[in-house]
Amino acid sequence: MSTDKSIDWNSVIKKEAVGIGGIDLGEVYEIKDEYIVIQKGFLDKKWYHIPKSLVESFDGIVLRLKVNERELIDFEKTDDKKPEVAPPSFESSKASKDVETITVPLMAEDVEVTKNFAEDDVNLIKEPVKETKTVNINLKREEILIERRPSKEGSYANTLSMQSTERKSSESPSIEDFVDKKTEISIPLKREEAVITKKPYVKEEVVVKKKPVTETKEVTEDVTHEKINT
Repeated sequence: MSTDKSIDWNSVIKKEAVGIGGIDLGEVYEIKDEYIVIQKGFLDKKWYHIPKSLVESFDGIVLRLKVNERELIDFEKTDDKKPEVAPPSFESSKASKDVETITVPLMAEDVEVTKNFAEDDVNLIKEPVKETKTVNINLKREEILIERRPSKEGSYANTLSMQSTERKSSESPSIEDFVDKKTEISIPLKREEAVITKKPYVKEEVVVKKKPVTETKEVTEDVTHEKINT
């Protein structure tokens, strides 16, 4: 790495100039006796006259200067004070024969697609459904069977006498009284009735499973890029 005393100043022309902290100072345009002319920018060009005493080193590619961004403003020259074109010399004649190359970066946007997790809700709804269900059941009941047969002698008279003793009245009815009156006899009949009771139970189970499914989805987005118009 060369210092300012051992630098071949002819090889510095067209090389990148870097200040303190790696700031971009521009490109070396011309070498004067006491200062270096640096050009910065492509369209809006700025010129800086930086003394040679501020040169720190030169590695053949980058010229490093002991100049920060604030101090660079003090060395700026306006357009009306652009460096004078020196008379043709051996060094300038040699430099003029080189093809001047300017690299203009063209910017463009690229699409980068990442994945993020989103959540959707699936609602399972249980609702009651009414249906008519028929069940057969055997029910028992009592019926009246009327059987006619001859009466035994004295059986009905004994029945009347027993009923007459239970009455509080002192007079005993005669058999003629029963014949002349309408008598109603109530006989209870038993029967079974169906009692309906509804009891809930687990009829079936529904198993819900989740599984990952991969699908291909097309994403469209507008991007911008730069181009050179001549």
